[in-house]
Amino acid sequence: MIFNLSDNARCIATAAAATLVGGIIFGTAYAQTKPAVVSQWTVGGEGGWDYLTLDSTGSRLFISRGTHIDVLDTSSGKSVGSIPNTSGVHGIALAPELNRGYSSNGKGDSVTAFDLHSLRFIQEAPVSGHNPDAILYDPVSKHLFTFNGRSKDVTVLDAESLAVLATLPVPDKPEFAVTDGAGKIYLNIESEPGQMVVIDSRKAAVTATWPLPGCNSPSGLALDNKHHRLFSVCDDKVMAVTDAVSGKQVAKVAVGAGPDAAAFDSSHELAFSSNGEGTLTIVREETPDRYHVEHTVPTKRGARTMALDEANRKVYLVTSDFEPAPAPTKEQPHPRAAPKAGTFTVLVIAY
Repeated sequence: MIFNLSDNARCIATAAAATLVGGIIFGTAYAQTKPAVVSQWTVGGEGGWDYLTLDSTGSRLFISRGTHIDVLDTSSGKSVGSIPNTSGVHGIALAPELNRGYSSNGKGDSVTAFDLHSLRFIQEAPVSGHNPDAILYDPVSKHLFTFNGRSKDVTVLDAESLAVLATLPVPDKPEFAVTDGAGKIYLNIESEPGQMVVIDSRKAAVTATWPLPGCNSPSGLALDNKHHRLFSVCDDKVMAVTDAVSGKQVAKVAVGAGPDAAAFDSSHELAFSSNGEGTLTIVREETPDRYHVEHTVPTKRGARTMALDEANRKVYLVTSDFEPAPAPTKEQPHPRAAPKAGTFTVLVIAY
């Protein structure tokens, strides 16, 4: 059957198609897309989790699991290996040019180095602080940084020998950190109100401390390097946007409850907040100083940490089912519900 359009109808149809933003082209027609969970991988096992890290190829996902690191193939969700004996592991940092990966072992007050290709153990070395949480490799200085929650300081190590080079006190508990690839590291400080510390990676020295007004207990941090903007997600359901040159706050955006991790897609100028309430907030950067929430994607309760695959437009989150929360006590007024054994799951969102 052949359908003919009048000139006016054809113009209207063409204009309507042209107004669709974020669509996929099929021939000459457009179809609107909406971010959604496209896969769920049940990994199982017992215990909790913390940070996720994606390798530079996007083919392997590293997940900290308390006593070990799970490594998954992102094309199938299947296990491709495990890195054991990482006591209280929180964060994972990767250094492709050194063929090394690193874990921050919170209970062991140590760092473990492993071969990035084979996943074999190389070395474990002590850090100078207590309860190393986030960990970051800086390619400019070839220094490894651990951000130590209990001692409220930063350990700077040589990334090859794991020798401790410096210990940097910070104002309160350090959280997520990012590097600009040009010698600066930005670090969220989990205080009320929040703060941000700037570190010279080559000199291993703190060079600035900035306030984060209206941002209590910031955790996740992401960077738009092109426009020099930092994105901190905060306990008050806020994403605070900071000028990475001046330290001035330029915007605040509402996100979901219980945010923990942040990410930024520089190709599409989108910022992300993964929220423990069971949502992923996707924020559009209209200009370096103007933002709006473009999507709120339903996920699952507890899916607070994430890894972004910018090249393939995917976000990985993890969570589980939970046991009923125990009754509050004086010592634990806000007790956490324990994850149910065998229910640990990776969620894959396409956007």
